[in-house]
Amino acid sequence: MDVSFWVWAAVLGFIVAMLALDLFAHRHAHVIGVREAASWSAVWVMFGVAFGVLIWIGYGAELGQQYFAGYLIEKSLAVDNVFVWAIIFSYFAVPREYQHRVLFLGVLGALVFRGIFIALGAVLIANFSWVLYIFAVFLLWTGYRMIRQRNEHLDPDKSRALRMFRRWVPMTDAYHGQHFLIRKAGMVMATPLLAVLVLVEVTDIVFAVDSIPAIFAVTSEPFLVFTANAFAILGLRAMYFLLADLIHRFVYLKIGLALVLIWVGIKMMLKVDLFYVPTPLSLAIVATIIGVSIVASLRATRGQGRQALPASATAPFRLATEEEIAACEPVWRWHPRPGKPAAQSTTNPDDREGE
Repeated sequence: MDVSFWVWAAVLGFIVAMLALDLFAHRHAHVIGVREAASWSAVWVMFGVAFGVLIWIGYGAELGQQYFAGYLIEKSLAVDNVFVWAIIFSYFAVPREYQHRVLFLGVLGALVFRGIFIALGAVLIANFSWVLYIFAVFLLWTGYRMIRQRNEHLDPDKSRALRMFRRWVPMTDAYHGQHFLIRKAGMVMATPLLAVLVLVEVTDIVFAVDSIPAIFAVTSEPFLVFTANAFAILGLRAMYFLLADLIHRFVYLKIGLALVLIWVGIKMMLKVDLFYVPTPLSLAIVATIIGVSIVASLRATRGQGRQALPASATAPFRLATEEEIAACEPVWRWHPRPGKPAAQSTTNPDDREGE
């Protein structure tokens, strides 16, 4: 697949523009409702599908099908990521109006890390074809582990990343609005929101370790691997606010995701030397597995409405009081030029926190 520099630049420019638009649309902290989340989810899915159509028209049906197979795999695996986010936010009792900023930066970091993983994976495959066997075995083992541990959930309190963060980074015990850093008594300190962001980023990296080998099973084109990942990830924030209160209804989805990983592991192992599974067949199998698991889940939980995860009874963090917020200083200090007096601050006390 011959992709010019300008095509890469156009795709990356579009992604950056859409991220900027999303950030501008949600620049003020507010609770994102189901209708808003559904609208944004539809927008992101539309962009992902439209891009696949462009690939199909510009590069042929085979590459278009590979893109859609990769996009479907990444979108499906992302649902499990959404459920983990819901557990993290629930455990730390993160106010709903502050969650979007955490997810925005988390997704931004995920795009960067996945780009790195994709580049490394492409180099390994190009130079050492036998690495596909390692990827295949890893996917089979991951799928088996997901089936065995389908009823187990992440315990944020046992996270090594969180323990290391608390050990090495000075942190307050209270949320200060949407800010990740504040200055108290001349000392820059992290807020709990930064700790949550770190944990979200770590889980994104863990999920990337599973999903990147999976998509290499359906396409070896780095451009398709990256774009399928990017368009699937860009809609994760909206998907979270749409599905977070429906976790209890997707009782069989984890089994479905595990079977998808097992299938792509088998496909990758066959692909090396034995038999190439046609892309349309692979796409149909993945779509069938995911579709059956979702339909079976919704039928088994028929009549159950939206239900948010209960917040932890002993939440480790609290909301800062107005007095505490007013006592904070700006994190970034701007020193006046020599001979020029500093401008008198007219900032509202509630806005004098760090960024």
